Amino acid sequence: MNRAVIVIAAVLVVAIGAFAVNMSSGAPAGTATAPVEFDGMDDMNTLANLAQPAVQGNPEARIRIIEFGDYGCPACAGFYSTVKPQIELAYGDNEDVAFVYYDFPILQAHPHAFVAARAARCAGDQNMYWEYHGQLFENQRSWSLAASTPLGELESYAAAIGANEDQFSSCLRSDAYADVVTANLELARNLGVSGTPTVMVADGSGSAQRMGNDFASIQQAVGAALQGGESGDEGGR
Repeated sequence: MNRAVIVIAAVLVVAIGAFAVNMSSGAPAGTATAPVEFDGMDDMNTLANLAQPAVQGNPEARIRIIEFGDYGCPACAGFYSTVKPQIELAYGDNEDVAFVYYDFPILQAHPHAFVAARAARCAGDQNMYWEYHGQLFENQRSWSLAASTPLGELESYAAAIGANEDQFSSCLRSDAYADVVTANLELARNLGVSGTPTVMVADGSGSAQRMGNDFASIQQAVGAALQGGESGDEGGR
């Protein structure tokens, strides 16, 4: 299997300017359903600072299993239902390994993926990001094929996990997190990501190795990274 090594730029703190929200048919005014523009979006450092991935596990973990995903992508739903449970079983209690999710909504194929990514972030305001993440993939066929922006269905998933419905709805029907999701998307493009799911394993050295979407290749890369870290620790004693 061919693997590309992508070096991720260092993160700098950069001020972000005003946002211009794009709307799509069927959404109330003020509801961000497509990428926005912001100052510095052509700068890799700005994008890396703003992108803010969702992290499951130890935020300080040395090794990161990274997915660039699209909530409307059937292959991503397959990854969620088959591979991610194996990752959780193998590394859920390992403080050295974390699972990291970056949004990469491909609107040409999945027109509601952007607003779905925002919805997950809104659920995250109530510490329910991963519960909502699951709802989106488990109910993908229902909301992703809707003729217009499925705000009602997205709100029903928040209710299903016990989120405060008013708080969630207020966030969803706004431009909240439109900048973050856009930064995720642009960062992925700058790193050469072109499809979903794209999976990488970062070993803490500042680089990320692109993997296949199967658990075996991920496990092999994580195992090598863990073993390399242990060797480094021993060498430093």
